[in-house]
Amino acid sequence: MAATLYGIPNCDTVKKARQWFEKRQIPYAFHDYKKSGIDKEKLEMWVLEKGWEPLLNKRGTTFRQLPDVLKQDIDADKAIMLMVAHPEMIKRPVVEPNDGTDLVIGYDSTAYETLFT
Repeated sequence: MAATLYGIPNCDTVKKARQWFEKRQIPYAFHDYKKSGIDKEKLEMWVLEKGWEPLLNKRGTTFRQLPDVLKQDIDADKAIMLMVAHPEMIKRPVVEPNDGTDLVIGYDSTAYETLFT
């Protein structure tokens, strides 16, 4: 089964996930947020499946540098708007199996093993 791995190429956890797939010769497509951005519709699907909280990285520099008014009263719509405008705020990596099974947010080798081997 193939997958799409979403992230930023220089992110350490994305590198780790890519190495995991490559070591096991599991095919995947890489979607670079910096080059390609992210569609609002894709984020809406992910938020429906997993909720916005696990997707929005509040610990990162980009989120912390936002004006306080943008960091307050976050709901799903506001989180999606922020992540579309600043894809680097999406927790990385996001792995989406092409067969429509469970989305994996963040590096999780146990979940990868379950889904792909």
